[in-house]
Amino acid sequence: MLASLAIGVLGLATRVFSLPTIEAKGSKFFLSTGEQFYIKGVAYQLTVDDPLANTAQCQLDAALMKTLGANSVRVYHVMADSDHDGCMSAFSDAGIYTWIDLDTFTTYIVQDGPQWTQKQYLAYQEVMDAFHSYDNVAGFFVGNEMLNAGTDSPAAPYVKAAARDMKAYRDNKGYRSIPIGYSAADIAQLRPNLQNYMACGDNAKEALDFFSLNAYEWCGDSSYETSGYQFLQMNASEYNIPIFFSETGCNTPAPRTFGDQSAIFGDKMSGTWSGAIIYEWIEETNNYGIVSYGAPADATATGAGIVAGYTRTGTPTPISPDFENLSTQWASVSPSGVSMNAYSPTMTPPACPSYTSGLWEVSGDVPLPTIGQAVSNQQSSATATSGGSGSSSASSGKSTGSGSGSGSSTSSQSSSTSGAPSSIYSSSVSSLSATVSSSVTTGSSATSDSATGTAGAQGGAASASATGTSSAATKTSALLGLLGAFGLVVCAGL
Repeated sequence: MLASLAIGVLGLATRVFSLPTIEAKGSKFFLSTGEQFYIKGVAYQLTVDDPLANTAQCQLDAALMKTLGANSVRVYHVMADSDHDGCMSAFSDAGIYTWIDLDTFTTYIVQDGPQWTQKQYLAYQEVMDAFHSYDNVAGFFVGNEMLNAGTDSPAAPYVKAAARDMKAYRDNKGYRSIPIGYSAADIAQLRPNLQNYMACGDNAKEALDFFSLNAYEWCGDSSYETSGYQFLQMNASEYNIPIFFSETGCNTPAPRTFGDQSAIFGDKMSGTWSGAIIYEWIEETNNYGIVSYGAPADATATGAGIVAGYTRTGTPTPISPDFENLSTQWASVSPSGVSMNAYSPTMTPPACPSYTSGLWEVSGDVPLPTIGQAVSNQQSSATATSGGSGSSSASSGKSTGSGSGSGSSTSSQSSSTSGAPSSIYSSSVSSLSATVSSSVTTGSSATSDSATGTAGAQGGAASASATGTSSAATKTSALLGLLGAFGLVVCAGL
């Protein structure tokens, strides 16, 4: 009897499902069976609640995602103490992996007065502890769009420190080597330096396992050359860790044809990029969804599954022709890749970027901050803890059509934004974090991660234009009201 019970408990603890695991080697992802892995994913966050805790809903959604051709979902907010077995099993049965943010509403690293505290560290641990044993966890993010201008760069060492410590925690616990990385806004003046910084240095234990980009440059009937993708490829061609699109899918003009997928998975990019995650699964006011759960309701309507004017539970219905267009694109691309045994990485870490006022305000491979180390009040080109103004200059919406440029401070493309895909969370968290960050003190929790969710927004506003034009401040009061409606407390040191 005791032996049977022990076996049952062990089976529950390991939670082994049927999918091969994913690992990073050099600049690529591989399945444990040896095949290279390319991400075909969708952003999945139906409400502020943990979407991986509703088994019945996950089963419905996973079945349709399998029909779509997806092999991944990105989830921005989970609750470590929820039961995730049902959802993780449903996605596993559909052949779908999960990419999960470790930070939560109250633990992300802020731009102004950044810190990496013991409270944050413990909260990240709880999420990792809750998910590490699922074979279909593909990777963890330590943050999303936390840096949105060159003057935000003094916070970069804190993001990198979080990755360093979570990698060490993972290894010390004997967990599988689940890749740990960061999801960045596509800011032309910031991206090349940030991208290189997250992978640079002589100590691999301090570098990220992967880097990803939220990019909305390819709009409508564009091309590899005119969209700016050629510059993204040029800046990543010698990158030594995996890189992929953690959000993409410009929605102007409609309908979306997802033409960029043929480039990402084609000969010009598939040797460098490991795929893409489409923003997003559920249809909302932002018009980025590829499924709906019913007709829109009044914004003030209440009822089962209705939040902010949209039904968010039930049977998902494809939105035509966007759903079919994406499915067709994915079905038409199948990069061959390389086998893990035949692949011998040759790329070396990039040089750490040097200090340039206003563009990159961290000086080379500076020592990373330790847990509890606060940012100084004075900017300094010599230390990782230089303060910086942390100005919030990101757009409040997903940028559409803003070319990525060649890595200079200005874009080679005209910059435009389509306005925010304002989800139930809004994507103006950088403005909100600036409002509350002054109350953060050494050793306290980071300020609220108030706007994760479907706008893909833990830690920052959505992808900004190359000029960094901001409209986030105009949405702060609305965001505060929305979060209040959900009973979310927005303050430091919760």
